[in-house]
Amino acid sequence: MFNVAVFKMKDMIRYFVGITMTILIVIITTKYFLNHKTESTKKTNIIESQVQKILSKSYVGCIDTQISGIGKINQEENAENEAEGETADSSYLKEFMKTEISSIRSLENMKNNAEENEKTETQETATNKGTEEQGEQEKQGEQQTQVELAKTGQETEVITVNPIAETFNTQYGNVKIKNGTKINLTEEMMNPDGIKIDNKNVLIFHTHSCESYTSSDAFPYTPTGNYRTTDLNYTVTRVGTELATQLQQYGISTIHNTDYHDYPAYNGSYTRSLQTVENILKTNPTDIIIDLHRDAIGSRPDYAPIVKIGDDVAAQIMFVMGSNAGSLEHPNWEQNLKFAIKVQQKAEEMYPGLFKPIMLTEYRYNQHAGKYASIMEVGATGNTLEQCLNSMKYLARVLDEVMKSE
Repeated sequence: MFNVAVFKMKDMIRYFVGITMTILIVIITTKYFLNHKTESTKKTNIIESQVQKILSKSYVGCIDTQISGIGKINQEENAENEAEGETADSSYLKEFMKTEISSIRSLENMKNNAEENEKTETQETATNKGTEEQGEQEKQGEQQTQVELAKTGQETEVITVNPIAETFNTQYGNVKIKNGTKINLTEEMMNPDGIKIDNKNVLIFHTHSCESYTSSDAFPYTPTGNYRTTDLNYTVTRVGTELATQLQQYGISTIHNTDYHDYPAYNGSYTRSLQTVENILKTNPTDIIIDLHRDAIGSRPDYAPIVKIGDDVAAQIMFVMGSNAGSLEHPNWEQNLKFAIKVQQKAEEMYPGLFKPIMLTEYRYNQHAGKYASIMEVGATGNTLEQCLNSMKYLARVLDEVMKSE
Protein backbone atom coordinates (compact mmCIF):
# COMPACT_ATOMS: atom_id res chain seq x y z
CA MET A 1 0.00 0.00 0.00
CA PHE A 2 2.87 2.38 0.93
CA ASN A 3 4.78 1.80 -2.29
CA VAL A 4 1.74 2.62 -4.31
CA ALA A 5 1.16 5.86 -2.41
CA VAL A 6 4.80 6.94 -2.93
CA PHE A 7 4.55 6.25 -6.62
CA LYS A 8 1.46 8.33 -6.99
CA MET A 9 3.05 11.22 -5.06
CA LYS A 10 6.02 11.26 -7.45
CA ASP A 11 3.68 11.30 -10.41
CA MET A 12 1.76 14.17 -8.93
CA ILE A 13 4.97 16.15 -8.35
CA ARG A 14 6.06 15.54 -11.94
CA TYR A 15 2.67 16.51 -13.20
CA PHE A 16 2.71 19.71 -11.12
CA VAL A 17 6.21 20.60 -12.32
CA GLY A 18 5.19 19.98 -15.93
CA ILE A 19 2.15 22.18 -15.58
CA THR A 20 4.23 24.89 -13.92
CA MET A 21 6.82 24.82 -16.68
CA THR A 22 4.12 24.88 -19.31
CA ILE A 23 2.49 27.90 -17.67
CA LEU A 24 5.86 29.68 -17.46
CA ILE A 25 6.58 28.95 -21.11
CA VAL A 26 3.16 30.23 -22.08
CA ILE A 27 3.62 33.36 -19.97
CA ILE A 28 7.09 34.03 -21.37
CA THR A 29 5.93 33.35 -24.94
CA THR A 30 2.89 35.55 -24.53
CA LYS A 31 4.97 38.37 -23.07
CA TYR A 32 7.47 38.00 -25.88
CA PHE A 33 4.80 38.24 -28.56
CA LEU A 34 3.07 41.07 -26.76
CA ASN A 35 6.33 42.97 -26.62
CA HIS A 36 7.06 42.13 -30.24
CA LYS A 37 3.58 43.25 -31.26
CA THR A 38 4.10 46.51 -29.40
CA GLU A 39 7.39 46.99 -31.16
CA SER A 40 5.83 46.15 -34.52
CA THR A 41 3.01 48.54 -33.82
CA LYS A 42 5.54 51.24 -33.04
CA LYS A 43 7.42 50.49 -36.25
CA THR A 44 4.19 50.45 -38.21
CA ASN A 45 3.12 53.73 -36.65
CA ILE A 46 6.45 55.30 -37.57
CA ILE A 47 6.22 54.05 -41.16
CA GLU A 48 2.57 55.03 -41.52
CA SER A 49 3.38 58.43 -40.09
CA GLN A 50 6.05 59.03 -42.71
CA VAL A 51 3.95 57.59 -45.51
CA GLN A 52 1.09 59.81 -44.48
CA LYS A 53 3.43 62.81 -44.61
CA ILE A 54 4.36 61.95 -48.16
CA LEU A 55 0.94 60.88 -49.41
CA SER A 56 -0.91 63.78 -47.77
CA LYS A 57 0.43 65.98 -50.49
CA SER A 58 0.10 65.65 -54.26
CA TYR A 59 2.89 64.18 -56.30
CA VAL A 60 3.62 67.60 -57.69
CA GLY A 61 3.85 68.98 -54.15
CA CYS A 62 6.24 66.14 -53.21
CA ILE A 63 8.36 66.97 -56.19
CA ASP A 64 8.46 70.64 -55.29
CA THR A 65 9.02 70.32 -51.51
CA GLN A 66 9.80 66.82 -50.24
CA ILE A 67 13.01 66.06 -52.06
CA SER A 68 14.78 69.18 -50.82
CA GLY A 69 13.89 68.28 -47.20
CA ILE A 70 14.29 64.52 -47.32
CA GLY A 71 17.70 64.57 -45.53
CA LYS A 72 16.21 66.48 -42.63
CA ILE A 73 13.38 63.97 -42.35
CA ASN A 74 15.90 61.13 -42.20
CA GLN A 75 17.88 62.85 -39.44
CA GLU A 76 14.76 63.48 -37.37
CA GLU A 77 13.58 59.90 -37.76
CA ASN A 78 17.04 58.50 -36.87
CA ALA A 79 17.13 60.62 -33.71
CA GLU A 80 13.69 59.43 -32.67
CA ASN A 81 14.57 55.82 -33.43
CA GLU A 82 17.86 55.95 -31.47
CA ALA A 83 16.10 57.49 -28.48
CA GLU A 84 13.67 54.59 -28.45
CA GLY A 85 16.28 51.97 -29.26
CA GLU A 86 14.73 51.29 -32.66
CA THR A 87 17.79 51.28 -34.93
CA ALA A 88 16.42 48.36 -36.94
CA ASP A 89 13.27 50.34 -37.67
CA SER A 90 15.41 53.25 -38.83
CA SER A 91 17.09 51.01 -41.36
CA TYR A 92 13.71 49.87 -42.61
CA LEU A 93 12.55 53.47 -42.82
CA LYS A 94 15.66 54.43 -44.73
CA GLU A 95 15.00 51.71 -47.25
CA PHE A 96 11.38 52.83 -47.50
CA MET A 97 12.40 56.45 -47.97
CA LYS A 98 14.99 55.48 -50.55
CA THR A 99 12.21 53.80 -52.52
CA GLU A 100 10.01 56.87 -52.16
CA ILE A 101 12.84 59.17 -53.22
CA SER A 102 13.43 57.05 -56.28
CA SER A 103 9.72 57.18 -57.13
CA ILE A 104 9.53 60.90 -56.54
CA ARG A 105 12.60 61.53 -58.65
CA SER A 106 11.06 59.44 -61.40
CA LEU A 107 7.92 61.52 -61.16
CA GLU A 108 10.02 64.67 -61.22
CA ASN A 109 11.82 63.47 -64.34
CA MET A 110 8.48 62.60 -65.92
CA LYS A 111 7.16 66.06 -65.06
CA ASN A 112 10.27 67.76 -66.43
CA ASN A 113 10.13 65.66 -69.57
CA ALA A 114 6.44 66.40 -70.03
CA GLU A 115 7.04 70.11 -69.52
CA GLU A 116 9.94 70.02 -71.95
CA ASN A 117 7.87 68.12 -74.52
CA GLU A 118 4.98 70.52 -74.08
CA LYS A 119 7.33 73.45 -74.46
CA THR A 120 8.85 71.93 -77.58
CA GLU A 121 5.41 71.15 -79.04
CA THR A 122 4.27 74.70 -78.27
CA GLN A 123 7.32 76.11 -79.97
CA GLU A 124 6.85 73.81 -82.95
CA THR A 125 3.15 74.72 -83.15
CA ALA A 126 3.97 78.41 -82.97
CA THR A 127 6.67 77.97 -85.59
CA ASN A 128 4.36 76.00 -87.88
CA LYS A 129 1.56 78.48 -87.38
CA GLY A 130 3.91 81.34 -88.10
CA THR A 131 5.18 79.56 -91.19
CA GLU A 132 1.62 78.84 -92.35
CA GLU A 133 0.56 82.44 -91.74
CA GLN A 134 3.63 83.72 -93.51
CA GLY A 135 2.98 81.34 -96.39
CA GLU A 136 -0.66 82.44 -96.56
CA GLN A 137 0.37 86.10 -96.49
CA GLU A 138 2.92 85.47 -99.22
CA LYS A 139 0.30 83.60 -101.22
CA GLN A 140 -2.18 86.45 -100.80
CA GLY A 141 0.54 88.90 -101.71
CA GLU A 142 1.31 86.92 -104.84
CA GLN A 143 -2.37 86.83 -105.75
CA GLN A 144 -2.64 90.57 -105.23
CA THR A 145 0.40 91.24 -107.35
CA GLN A 146 -0.95 88.94 -110.05
CA VAL A 147 -4.23 90.88 -110.33
CA GLU A 148 -3.62 93.36 -113.12
CA LEU A 149 -6.13 96.18 -113.24
CA ALA A 150 -7.40 97.58 -116.52
CA LYS A 151 -5.82 100.71 -117.92
CA THR A 152 -7.78 103.43 -119.63
CA GLY A 153 -6.94 105.31 -122.80
CA GLN A 154 -6.06 102.09 -124.65
CA GLU A 155 -6.49 101.74 -128.39
CA THR A 156 -9.41 99.40 -129.07
CA GLU A 157 -10.22 97.38 -132.18
CA VAL A 158 -12.68 94.56 -132.96
CA ILE A 159 -10.71 91.76 -134.65
CA THR A 160 -13.24 88.92 -134.78
CA VAL A 161 -12.36 86.20 -137.27
CA ASN A 162 -15.27 84.51 -139.10
CA PRO A 163 -17.75 87.00 -137.61
CA ILE A 164 -21.47 86.62 -137.50
CA ALA A 165 -23.22 89.68 -138.87
CA GLU A 166 -24.35 91.94 -136.05
CA THR A 167 -27.85 93.20 -136.52
CA PHE A 168 -29.73 95.77 -134.48
CA ASN A 169 -32.96 97.66 -135.00
CA THR A 170 -32.85 100.19 -132.17
CA GLN A 171 -30.18 102.57 -130.96
CA TYR A 172 -29.91 104.76 -127.91
CA GLY A 173 -26.97 107.13 -128.23
CA ASN A 174 -23.88 104.96 -128.72
CA VAL A 175 -25.69 101.77 -127.61
CA LYS A 176 -27.12 99.38 -130.18
CA ILE A 177 -30.07 97.13 -129.32
CA LYS A 178 -31.44 94.12 -131.15
CA ASN A 179 -35.09 94.20 -130.11
CA GLY A 180 -36.49 90.70 -130.50
CA THR A 181 -39.89 91.62 -129.10
CA LYS A 182 -42.94 93.45 -130.42
CA ILE A 183 -42.47 96.14 -127.79
CA ASN A 184 -41.90 99.62 -129.16
CA LEU A 185 -38.95 100.92 -127.18
CA THR A 186 -39.43 104.57 -126.31
CA GLU A 187 -37.04 107.20 -124.98
CA GLU A 188 -38.60 106.85 -121.55
CA MET A 189 -38.06 103.08 -121.53
CA MET A 190 -34.37 103.37 -122.39
CA ASN A 191 -33.19 106.57 -120.68
CA PRO A 192 -30.82 105.47 -117.89
CA ASP A 193 -30.62 108.83 -116.15
CA GLY A 194 -33.00 107.70 -113.41
CA ILE A 195 -30.80 104.74 -112.43
CA LYS A 196 -29.95 104.80 -108.73
CA ILE A 197 -27.84 102.06 -107.18
CA ASP A 198 -28.73 101.97 -103.48
CA ASN A 199 -26.95 98.74 -102.54
CA LYS A 200 -23.58 98.62 -104.21
CA ASN A 201 -23.08 94.91 -103.84
CA VAL A 202 -22.68 92.59 -106.81
CA LEU A 203 -23.99 89.03 -107.03
CA ILE A 204 -22.52 86.76 -109.71
CA PHE A 205 -23.92 83.30 -110.44
CA HIS A 206 -24.18 80.85 -113.33
CA THR A 207 -27.35 79.18 -114.56
CA HIS A 208 -25.20 77.16 -116.97
CA SER A 209 -22.16 76.54 -114.81
CA CYS A 210 -20.56 73.96 -117.14
CA GLU A 211 -20.34 76.08 -120.31
CA SER A 212 -16.74 75.95 -121.53
CA TYR A 213 -14.54 77.31 -124.30
CA THR A 214 -12.02 76.15 -126.87
CA SER A 215 -9.16 74.31 -125.20
CA SER A 216 -5.81 76.09 -125.34
CA ASP A 217 -2.20 75.56 -124.25
CA ALA A 218 -2.79 77.74 -121.22
CA PHE A 219 -6.07 76.05 -120.28
CA PRO A 220 -6.27 72.52 -121.70
CA TYR A 221 -9.17 70.36 -120.58
CA THR A 222 -11.14 67.27 -121.54
CA PRO A 223 -14.74 68.13 -122.48
CA THR A 224 -17.57 66.14 -120.92
CA GLY A 225 -20.06 67.42 -123.47
CA ASN A 226 -20.36 69.76 -126.45
CA TYR A 227 -18.21 72.65 -125.16
CA ARG A 228 -19.05 71.68 -121.63
CA THR A 229 -17.11 70.29 -118.68
CA THR A 230 -17.91 69.61 -115.05
CA ASP A 231 -14.46 70.91 -114.10
CA LEU A 232 -15.42 74.47 -113.21
CA ASN A 233 -11.81 75.63 -113.46
CA TYR A 234 -12.28 75.61 -117.24
CA THR A 235 -15.80 76.99 -117.57
CA VAL A 236 -17.62 80.28 -117.41
CA THR A 237 -17.61 79.79 -113.64
CA ARG A 238 -13.86 80.46 -113.69
CA VAL A 239 -14.61 83.66 -115.61
CA GLY A 240 -16.98 84.64 -112.81
CA THR A 241 -14.21 84.12 -110.29
CA GLU A 242 -12.00 86.51 -112.26
CA LEU A 243 -14.73 89.15 -112.38
CA ALA A 244 -15.29 88.86 -108.61
CA THR A 245 -11.54 89.19 -107.97
CA GLN A 246 -11.29 92.24 -110.19
CA LEU A 247 -14.31 93.95 -108.60
CA GLN A 248 -12.90 93.37 -105.14
CA GLN A 249 -9.76 95.27 -106.14
CA TYR A 250 -11.97 98.34 -106.45
CA GLY A 251 -13.51 97.77 -103.03
CA ILE A 252 -16.80 96.47 -104.45
CA SER A 253 -18.44 93.85 -102.23
CA THR A 254 -19.01 90.80 -104.40
CA ILE A 255 -20.64 87.41 -103.91
CA HIS A 256 -19.77 84.73 -106.43
CA ASN A 257 -21.90 81.59 -106.35
CA THR A 258 -20.28 78.55 -107.97
CA ASP A 259 -23.05 75.99 -107.54
CA TYR A 260 -23.89 73.60 -110.35
CA HIS A 261 -27.28 74.43 -111.84
CA ASP A 262 -27.04 72.56 -115.16
CA TYR A 263 -25.52 69.37 -113.81
CA PRO A 264 -26.37 66.51 -113.56
CA ALA A 265 -29.52 67.68 -115.40
CA TYR A 266 -29.59 70.55 -117.91
CA ASN A 267 -33.38 70.89 -117.89
CA GLY A 268 -34.54 72.93 -114.94
CA SER A 269 -31.35 75.00 -114.76
CA TYR A 270 -33.20 78.30 -114.45
CA THR A 271 -35.49 76.96 -111.74
CA ARG A 272 -32.50 75.85 -109.67
CA SER A 273 -30.52 79.04 -110.20
CA LEU A 274 -33.53 81.18 -109.23
CA GLN A 275 -33.78 79.33 -105.95
CA THR A 276 -30.06 79.95 -105.34
CA VAL A 277 -30.39 83.66 -106.01
CA GLU A 278 -33.47 84.07 -103.83
CA ASN A 279 -31.75 82.30 -100.93
CA ILE A 280 -28.68 84.52 -101.22
CA LEU A 281 -30.76 87.71 -101.36
CA LYS A 282 -32.45 86.83 -98.06
CA THR A 283 -29.25 87.60 -96.20
CA ASN A 284 -27.31 89.64 -98.78
CA PRO A 285 -29.36 92.49 -100.26
CA THR A 286 -27.96 93.26 -103.70
CA ASP A 287 -28.98 95.61 -106.50
CA ILE A 288 -26.70 94.31 -109.25
CA ILE A 289 -27.23 90.65 -110.19
CA ILE A 290 -25.25 89.09 -113.03
CA ASP A 291 -25.99 85.68 -114.53
CA LEU A 292 -22.72 85.01 -116.37
CA HIS A 293 -22.91 82.75 -119.47
CA ARG A 294 -20.99 81.79 -122.58
CA ASP A 295 -22.68 82.54 -125.94
CA ALA A 296 -23.73 79.35 -127.72
CA ILE A 297 -24.41 80.56 -131.29
CA GLY A 298 -25.07 77.01 -132.40
CA SER A 299 -21.73 75.93 -130.88
CA ARG A 300 -19.82 77.13 -133.91
CA PRO A 301 -16.18 76.31 -133.21
CA ASP A 302 -14.92 79.05 -135.55
CA TYR A 303 -16.89 81.89 -133.98
CA ALA A 304 -14.86 83.83 -131.45
CA PRO A 305 -15.92 87.47 -130.99
CA ILE A 306 -12.70 89.29 -130.08
CA VAL A 307 -11.69 92.84 -129.26
CA LYS A 308 -8.11 93.98 -128.88
CA ILE A 309 -7.57 96.50 -126.10
CA GLY A 310 -3.99 97.71 -126.02
CA ASP A 311 -1.93 94.52 -126.07
CA ASP A 312 -4.74 92.37 -124.64
CA VAL A 313 -6.90 90.09 -126.74
CA ALA A 314 -10.29 89.88 -125.02
CA ALA A 315 -13.58 88.17 -125.75
CA GLN A 316 -16.54 90.41 -126.49
CA ILE A 317 -19.47 90.57 -124.06
CA MET A 318 -23.20 90.71 -124.79
CA PHE A 319 -26.14 91.70 -122.58
CA VAL A 320 -29.19 89.43 -122.97
CA MET A 321 -32.18 91.18 -121.41
CA GLY A 322 -35.65 89.84 -120.65
CA SER A 323 -39.02 91.57 -120.90
CA ASN A 324 -42.67 91.00 -120.05
CA ALA A 325 -43.54 90.23 -123.67
CA GLY A 326 -43.79 86.55 -122.81
CA SER A 327 -46.21 84.74 -120.54
CA LEU A 328 -44.26 85.36 -117.30
CA GLU A 329 -44.75 88.49 -115.24
CA HIS A 330 -41.71 90.76 -115.26
CA PRO A 331 -42.64 94.20 -113.88
CA ASN A 332 -39.07 95.55 -113.50
CA TRP A 333 -37.73 94.71 -116.97
CA GLU A 334 -37.45 98.37 -117.99
CA GLN A 335 -35.14 99.31 -115.13
CA ASN A 336 -33.03 96.22 -115.91
CA LEU A 337 -32.73 97.41 -119.51
CA LYS A 338 -31.83 100.92 -118.41
CA PHE A 339 -29.04 99.55 -116.23
CA ALA A 340 -27.64 97.54 -119.16
CA ILE A 341 -27.75 100.64 -121.36
CA LYS A 342 -25.96 102.69 -118.71
CA VAL A 343 -23.18 100.12 -118.40
CA GLN A 344 -22.78 99.79 -122.16
CA GLN A 345 -22.69 103.56 -122.60
CA LYS A 346 -19.72 103.75 -120.24
CA ALA A 347 -18.04 100.78 -121.92
CA GLU A 348 -18.35 102.43 -125.35
CA GLU A 349 -16.69 105.55 -123.93
CA MET A 350 -13.82 103.64 -122.33
CA TYR A 351 -13.33 100.53 -124.51
CA PRO A 352 -15.34 100.73 -127.76
CA GLY A 353 -16.23 97.26 -129.04
CA LEU A 354 -15.99 95.50 -125.67
CA PHE A 355 -19.76 94.90 -125.90
CA LYS A 356 -21.82 93.58 -128.80
CA PRO A 357 -25.37 94.99 -129.31
CA ILE A 358 -27.81 94.34 -126.46
CA MET A 359 -30.27 91.51 -127.18
CA LEU A 360 -33.80 92.13 -125.85
CA THR A 361 -35.97 88.99 -125.73
CA GLU A 362 -39.49 87.95 -124.76
CA TYR A 363 -38.23 85.71 -121.98
CA ARG A 364 -37.74 86.62 -118.34
CA TYR A 365 -34.54 84.70 -117.52
CA ASN A 366 -35.05 85.12 -113.75
CA GLN A 367 -34.34 88.83 -114.09
CA HIS A 368 -37.45 89.63 -112.06
CA ALA A 369 -35.45 88.60 -108.98
CA GLY A 370 -33.46 91.82 -108.74
CA LYS A 371 -33.45 95.54 -109.24
CA TYR A 372 -30.69 95.51 -111.87
CA ALA A 373 -30.48 91.93 -113.04
CA SER A 374 -29.04 90.81 -116.36
CA ILE A 375 -27.46 88.01 -118.37
CA MET A 376 -23.95 88.70 -119.63
CA GLU A 377 -22.59 86.31 -122.21
CA VAL A 378 -18.78 86.34 -122.28
CA GLY A 379 -17.29 85.12 -125.55
CA ALA A 380 -18.49 82.13 -127.55
CA THR A 381 -17.41 78.55 -128.15
CA GLY A 382 -14.48 79.63 -130.34
CA ASN A 383 -12.94 81.85 -127.66
CA THR A 384 -10.30 80.63 -125.24
CA LEU A 385 -10.60 80.94 -121.51
CA GLU A 386 -7.69 83.40 -121.29
CA GLN A 387 -9.49 85.75 -123.71
CA CYS A 388 -12.56 85.69 -121.47
CA LEU A 389 -10.48 86.29 -118.35
CA ASN A 390 -8.99 89.36 -120.03
CA SER A 391 -12.51 90.69 -120.65
CA MET A 392 -13.29 90.67 -116.93
CA LYS A 393 -10.48 93.08 -116.20
CA TYR A 394 -12.12 95.70 -118.41
CA LEU A 395 -15.69 94.90 -117.40
CA ALA A 396 -14.78 95.40 -113.74
CA ARG A 397 -13.26 98.78 -114.53
CA VAL A 398 -16.41 99.83 -116.39
CA LEU A 399 -18.69 98.69 -113.53
CA ASP A 400 -16.55 100.58 -111.03
CA GLU A 401 -16.94 103.78 -113.06
CA VAL A 402 -20.69 103.28 -113.28
CA MET A 403 -21.02 102.69 -109.55
CA LYS A 404 -18.81 105.64 -108.65
CA SER A 405 -21.07 107.94 -110.64
CA GLU A 406 -24.05 106.99 -108.47
